[in-house]
Amino acid sequence: MRIKIEGSQNLHEVESLVDGFELNTVCKEANCPNRMKCYESRTATFMILGDICTRNCRYCNVTTGRGRVVDEKEPENVAKVVQKLGLKYAVITSVDRDDLKDEGATQFKNVIKEIRKYNEGTLVEVLIPDMHAKHELLDIVFDERPDVLNHNVETVRSIFKEMRPQGNLDNSFEVLRYAKEKGLVTKSGFMVGLGETNEEVHQMLDKLNELKVDIVTIGQYLMPTLNHAKLDRYVTPEEFDEFKKYGESIGIKHVESGPFVRSSYNAGNVFKSLEKKENE
Repeated sequence: MRIKIEGSQNLHEVESLVDGFELNTVCKEANCPNRMKCYESRTATFMILGDICTRNCRYCNVTTGRGRVVDEKEPENVAKVVQKLGLKYAVITSVDRDDLKDEGATQFKNVIKEIRKYNEGTLVEVLIPDMHAKHELLDIVFDERPDVLNHNVETVRSIFKEMRPQGNLDNSFEVLRYAKEKGLVTKSGFMVGLGETNEEVHQMLDKLNELKVDIVTIGQYLMPTLNHAKLDRYVTPEEFDEFKKYGESIGIKHVESGPFVRSSYNAGNVFKSLEKKENE
């Protein structure tokens, strides 16, 4: 399987806008395989709170270290770039900021508010860290009523701690449970090809369905560098199709499953598909 990489005016315009407003994208920092296609479509997933993560996950290409000073102009700058790109669906994620008292929750709140201030009618999806599942921090984000609340479980339980030594899968489950309790549309995703079994994939889908998660994304793990977690195997397209069929057969409203699927990729169209299914 291959992705075609090519340059264009749209690609250069998106990169110039992001750089000009001193913003970061997860597309670039995580070396996403879909980056060129998204830029060509005049979209990007904005990564707030800097480009240095305070956690060290073995699969992730984002730099680890001490977080930078929070940029107070960032919420407005993100909103202005969303406006200039004419986005009707904006996706906002961040690095983990365990060093901050609010773990970045206030910045997420401010970004949502500014996007809506400058972009009437634009839908906002936020992909948030677990914030240690502290309800008082999650409420700061949830009270702004993002159109989609995304939090990734990343991988199955048997290898979770190996891949995310500073993470806690039960905290991730609580984020999703609490978001649904607050009446939000919820979304989560995980990778395959790290050593999990197909039975464990089904078990994770069972759990996400139990938590009433509306949208689930499943994609192939690709090694960012030789220093990251080793690739166990390439999952076949037929297996990805089976994961989707299984997930939707047990009650998950929409499962996006494929080798190049990523949590934020094609997010606007996925949301539209969910709305269409609910209206049928």
